Amino acid sequence: MDDILRKEIIRYGEFAQACYDAFDFDPFSKYCGSCKYHFRQLFHGVGMSDYGYAVTKYLYATSNINLPGLFQKPRVQKLWSTHANWMGFIAVATDKEEIERLGRRDIVIAWRGTVTNLEWIADLMDYLRPAEMNSMHPHPDVKVEAGFLNLYTAREHDCRFCNSSARDQVLSELRRLLQKYRGEKLSITFTGHSLGSALAMLSAYDIAELGLNDDQVESIPITVFSFAGPRVGNAAFKDRCEELGLKFLRVVNVHDSVPKVPGILFNEKLQMMKQWIDKLPWSYCHAGVELALDHMHSPFLKPTNDPSCFHNLEAYLHLLDGYHGRGQRFYLSSRRDPALVNKACDFLKEEYLVPPFWKQDSNKGLIKNSEGRWVQPERIKIMEESHTDHH
Repeated sequence: MDDILRKEIIRYGEFAQACYDAFDFDPFSKYCGSCKYHFRQLFHGVGMSDYGYAVTKYLYATSNINLPGLFQKPRVQKLWSTHANWMGFIAVATDKEEIERLGRRDIVIAWRGTVTNLEWIADLMDYLRPAEMNSMHPHPDVKVEAGFLNLYTAREHDCRFCNSSARDQVLSELRRLLQKYRGEKLSITFTGHSLGSALAMLSAYDIAELGLNDDQVESIPITVFSFAGPRVGNAAFKDRCEELGLKFLRVVNVHDSVPKVPGILFNEKLQMMKQWIDKLPWSYCHAGVELALDHMHSPFLKPTNDPSCFHNLEAYLHLLDGYHGRGQRFYLSSRRDPALVNKACDFLKEEYLVPPFWKQDSNKGLIKNSEGRWVQPERIKIMEESHTDHH
């Protein structure tokens, strides 16, 4: 694999990882399910302040969709939002050197998934619904998994954070940025892991189907970097994405179960029965180009039967760093620390002396107040400022 390409794939994977690192998973926190950082401090908080991007919008989705492990709810009754969970962010390249390096101003949409709880696999609705993204030019044969579509389009009218759907949040912010940087050479890049990958593909298709990337002097390329992503739609969805010029790179660990669903029985591999299978309401098809990795090739990782290790995003990025082509020897090509693998799992061999699940907030997020009591810091003002239309 080309070194520059590898670095770019890892970099976009790190944008997806930032969604996990910034997310409040703690059920004892009254802000559980939110982002821990002000939108202006997100990249600083996750150690990415030198990437040359600035966050312009946070994305939220209603947590009333039945997808266990994706949505986190606190154990306290009084919480920041009854319905919403933070799902990711939109950022734009602002550093001149980074823009020159890329040859364009890049807009990144990063979606959060679920890293430890894989119960949602069994709770997929597992039936296809017409995507219906563009009512002016409908494609009723293009269908996507119903649960993913619900997550992307659902809203809660009495919730200030998700009174507009995740879809509407993306479209409104993207329209604003395209207008602001009109005349510049732009690119739109989606990234996501696990369920976040499904949202990345769905939102990329949405934007292309609406033609938002063509409302410029020249067409804006749309790329998706998918990590450990499930199948999203049927064969017509795949074909339509190709017609629209979307570029999908799907990075998978061959031992990970998530990229094998939905459509574990009826999928793109049954080519001889394609015409019959495509008519079934539960026939799915992967879109894009697959980059297959194998965690058993890494000398750093220990044997385990834990499926969450196979699915872990930091493990994926470690495998990318050591991948040099099919049949090639595994060796790390950058200074990316293997210890990051154990940030939220137990996958490294014990000889490296890296404790499992070592990533923790200092004092579990508690601070000592002026009275000497250990309390949770108030974040409501940070959340309100990050959600307010701040442009």
